[in-house]
Amino acid sequence: MPSDAYANDRAHVFHSWSAQGALNPLVISGGEGAWIWDEDGNRYLDFSSQLMNVNIGHQHPKLVAAIQEQAATLATIAPFHANEARSEAARLIAELAPGDLDMVFFTNGGAEANENAIRMAKLHTGRHKVLAMYRSYHGATAGSISLTGDPRRWPSEPALPGVVHFWGPYPYRSAFNATSEAEETSRALQHLADTIMVEGPGTIAAVILEPVVGTNGILVPPPGYLAGVRELCDANGILLIADEVMAGFGRCGEWFSIQHWNVTPDLICFAKGVNSGYVPLGGVVISQRVADTFKDRPYPGGLTYSGHPLACASAVASIGIFKEEGLVERSATLGETVVGPGLRELQDRHPAIGDVRGLGLFWAVELVKDRETREQLVPFNAAGADAAPVAEVVAACKKQGLLVFAHFNRVHVTPPLVTSEADLRAGIAILDEALTLADAHVA
Repeated sequence: MPSDAYANDRAHVFHSWSAQGALNPLVISGGEGAWIWDEDGNRYLDFSSQLMNVNIGHQHPKLVAAIQEQAATLATIAPFHANEARSEAARLIAELAPGDLDMVFFTNGGAEANENAIRMAKLHTGRHKVLAMYRSYHGATAGSISLTGDPRRWPSEPALPGVVHFWGPYPYRSAFNATSEAEETSRALQHLADTIMVEGPGTIAAVILEPVVGTNGILVPPPGYLAGVRELCDANGILLIADEVMAGFGRCGEWFSIQHWNVTPDLICFAKGVNSGYVPLGGVVISQRVADTFKDRPYPGGLTYSGHPLACASAVASIGIFKEEGLVERSATLGETVVGPGLRELQDRHPAIGDVRGLGLFWAVELVKDRETREQLVPFNAAGADAAPVAEVVAACKKQGLLVFAHFNRVHVTPPLVTSEADLRAGIAILDEALTLADAHVA
């Protein structure tokens, strides 16, 4: 007999990105740290951090207490007022950002952050085009889905005019026939330079990119690439927007992933890990020269819940937790000493693993039918029976109490930054067993 929670969900909740009739969701009743459990008491190790956002883990007592305290003090206030929680969250976030990114515009999530970042870029430059990568995801609102470079964009087309997509670096599947990281960097930058040339530099407001591509493969850029993009933008009066929604706040072992390469963008979009999704929150960190565009000219955008006190109080508490528990450093260390080596050991044992890549606690295992040809285990944008080989791996993990995220031919390993070393090793062991199902499909 299904519970009321399950029955009401199926009768009344319309789920995102899903055929409603095919759903059989778990009813989650609680969580702690890296673990969640359902209403029947089954426990699951959360190797996906839900949607790569629960960076400090589930139900952190200090974060829960901060939200409760703020609710008792001031539950909501309009964004045209100032309040302590909002001001302090903005100050702390600006301190973490590189260069002179000193102003923060708060949103309710990452898609709205990207929407407002491109609006700011267009108004600042007086130009109308935005370049975005294929193999990217920037959100599902009208503008952000137009920026997105994967098939989730297709049903929303025709979309925002002026968005032009280009190929970013992906050494394992080079679009440029590169045979080394140096070649990949050089050729990818030449491709971007050529795209800028033929689109007209004077028409392009911004280049937006995920410094480490998230859902579309956890693609770590080769050395020199992001610095080269920065140089191309500077040479052509184009703003650089870093979408750090997924890769930021310790996920890659830095506060913002772009700091790995000492590159300073003009705008940073954030959400997810800023407060682990306990309350909806996102935003844009803005360089002083962009902010100055609106010193005497009104910015034509806003949100009723911009800088919501509960959300901002949770961000303040979250940043404190990151610092007190050394979570950014912990992410970097565990990636180097546990997750990276552990996944590479799986690669040695499983012929279905073509590539392993990542930083911090942000990793992908790419599955293939043939290591020599690099044929994907499932085709691009596979669904239904075509996607079954990867779906089998995910289901086998779930059966053993491990929740993983998969996209096309990749399984992602993105646990909360508080996950114990023992739990990381246990999760990798479960994945090891499940990957024998993928090996069965290898030619």
